[in-house]
Amino acid sequence: MFLKQWLCIRTVLLVTCVWWPSSAPAQGNFEIQVYGSETTQPGQTMIELHSNTAIKGTTQKEDGVFPTQHAAHETIEITHGFTPWFETGFYIFTSIQPEAGWKWVGDHIRPRLRAPESWHWPVGLSLSTEIGYQQRSFSTDTWTLEIRPIIDKQWGPWYASFNPVFERSLKGAGTNRGFEFSPNAKLSYAILPKVSAGLEYYGGIGPVTAFDPLRKQQHLLFPVLDLDLGPQWECNFGVGIGLTPETDRLLVKLILGYRFPW
Repeated sequence: MFLKQWLCIRTVLLVTCVWWPSSAPAQGNFEIQVYGSETTQPGQTMIELHSNTAIKGTTQKEDGVFPTQHAAHETIEITHGFTPWFETGFYIFTSIQPEAGWKWVGDHIRPRLRAPESWHWPVGLSLSTEIGYQQRSFSTDTWTLEIRPIIDKQWGPWYASFNPVFERSLKGAGTNRGFEFSPNAKLSYAILPKVSAGLEYYGGIGPVTAFDPLRKQQHLLFPVLDLDLGPQWECNFGVGIGLTPETDRLLVKLILGYRFPW
């Protein structure tokens, strides 16, 4: 029942986005998520669907990259837990362009390590690395690398996570920029036993050696809801507001995941 309801909500959101007019700037919102430090349990495989749409985004091609407005991004993430402290994720990025149809965008792979619970650290800590390819029509950088430290903490009904992300282009227009700083953060509160409300932040500040001017940076805020549909499920919904000219101005996202014990 829950799955049918959320698939219906997701469909309504995507249809609404296709018909909602407006404009603004960047292709790249395929997986909008602040990571927690926990890894997938050994022997489990988690399959997630990330659905993201820019209601107000770029309206024409920029440097050969498709516009974002009204484009639906559908990403399948498959993550398998190998040990209590190691997992590997694999992403399949796709996009439904209003005038070009459904297209494969690229693939990424993401191994991740975490500090074992037996260490009894006061915060959760893990390290994710991600490398992958995306077509030139979706990014001026076709091969990229991401290094993502993850620090989080749960205390009572409160939860906080900070991901100080470092990204760099391995092939493409941004290779000479070196590593760029893209911090992500989340703060949430359990307002009901099965519902948490929170705020997520996503930034793109520029090269670590010299940040971009503020108007060239990306800053995005997402009020979000996390629903507890059971221990096997993950459900996150949010509406994002871009704060700078380089950021898509209005987005919606839905993450729906399920853990399979193989």
